[in-house]
Amino acid sequence: MFAPMPRAGTGVGRAAALLTVLASASAVLGFGRDVVVAAVFGAGAELDAFLVAQGMMNLVLGLVSSAVATALVPVIAREAADDDGVRRANHTVTVALSVTLVVLGLASVVLWLFAGPAVSALAPGFDEEQADLAVQTTRIVLVAVVLVSGTNLLAAAAQARRRFFWAGVQGIPFNVTMIVAAVGFGPAYGITALAVGFVVGSALRLACQLVPLRAIGLRLRFSFDLTDPGFRAIARLTPALLVGSGIGNVNTLVDRAVASVVGEGVITSLSYGWRLVTLPETLVIASLVAALYPAFGASAARRSELRRLVGRGLSSATIVALPVCALLLVAAHPLVSLAFGHGSFDADAVDDTATAVRWYAPALVAMSWREVVVKASYALGDSRTPVLVALAAMCVNVAGDLTVGLSFGVPGLAASTSAAMCLAAAANTWLLARRHGGVSIRPLAGLVGRTAVAAGAATLAGVMAVHVLGLRLGEGQGTAIAQVTVATLCIWAVFVLVLRVTHAAEVEVLRDALALIRRRRG
Repeated sequence: MFAPMPRAGTGVGRAAALLTVLASASAVLGFGRDVVVAAVFGAGAELDAFLVAQGMMNLVLGLVSSAVATALVPVIAREAADDDGVRRANHTVTVALSVTLVVLGLASVVLWLFAGPAVSALAPGFDEEQADLAVQTTRIVLVAVVLVSGTNLLAAAAQARRRFFWAGVQGIPFNVTMIVAAVGFGPAYGITALAVGFVVGSALRLACQLVPLRAIGLRLRFSFDLTDPGFRAIARLTPALLVGSGIGNVNTLVDRAVASVVGEGVITSLSYGWRLVTLPETLVIASLVAALYPAFGASAARRSELRRLVGRGLSSATIVALPVCALLLVAAHPLVSLAFGHGSFDADAVDDTATAVRWYAPALVAMSWREVVVKASYALGDSRTPVLVALAAMCVNVAGDLTVGLSFGVPGLAASTSAAMCLAAAANTWLLARRHGGVSIRPLAGLVGRTAVAAGAATLAGVMAVHVLGLRLGEGQGTAIAQVTVATLCIWAVFVLVLRVTHAAEVEVLRDALALIRRRRG
């Protein structure tokens, strides 16, 4: 009656590799979506209003749906490990889905009714017209709450049964729909077209998750059997995950609230600057850490081996992220000009977004570092420490937003985020060493010193290359392409050269990291 579980091994590895490729394709297409939306709407009141509305929807989703979906995977995987448990696992999924959709549906109705006060609280700098637009947009995108929540839980249920394809492909129709909405309907209907496109794209994402239901034998029906053991196990796991998923949303909401006071278009500039900075982390560093994570778990009982793997992971993440950080610092303006400087995204918007990129750039290295040490903590069974550190970092970010953010605008807001990220990376590393002996601090000091010198020299070379080309070629897209290309080559060449001249062990680590990423990409 029920389809058998696929065997672990090569098939699962291929499925995971396929999921990684599809996720990367979705990330690139999502970046393309942002490029198109920026060209159509520019950095102004309309797009600021849409981003605030989207943030409020994410507040509902992020605080419940993501946490429940994450908690569901290990519980369902454990229950469905044998044929007798498949029916029980599917019952647990229906209970979790029913309860989550009802709770989030009611939360959406409440937020729909109080959208006006919510916008006033989360975007106090909006004038009356912009606030009305944000309220209207919020009420449209709230329709997607149930759709996205259903997508998250059904995708988690499929992945728990080792069905990966449709979970990985869901972002592609969503992003295509958003691009069509922006280009085809944006000029006539404004930001409303983007909000409706968001709902339609979310419905298509949900449709993708309906495909594997037959294969796993899951029938969609409502069930509120709160005594189900599997549901109770999910409920016990959810609170800690709830805090973790909520922290990022709080940071974003505070950033945008302060940005609404600073000026029109600031929310958009910060959002697009952050997207440009985090794209390399999504495409490269995440794959590297994903490849290391199983090895961390296998070595948890052997601390010397775990320390070796964590040290190697930190070396790999650092030597990949630092040159990219240098490129973001020295070529922020041409990068933003090439990515977003089209259509309605004018020169002022490019300048503000480039400023955000420069101040966000250190966060890329911090995120890469933090990902390694947090995954090591999880492998050791410690999820509490990363959450506490994230709470402390959130306080730093909020304090920075309310002080330097209000005083200096874009650079202050971006710098507050980077400072919070750096604090989280440093604190998680120190606590991993102190509490678990999971990392050796002294070798890390040498790693930081060697790579900092190499990155400093590479940054100087990149600055000179960008400056000389700017003087000789003047302004324009051709100049921007030349600046980015030459700066990239100079930065990587000087970075690797300095490491080789100093006989740094990181050169060999760099080769291994690139080989690992290539294998991960299939």
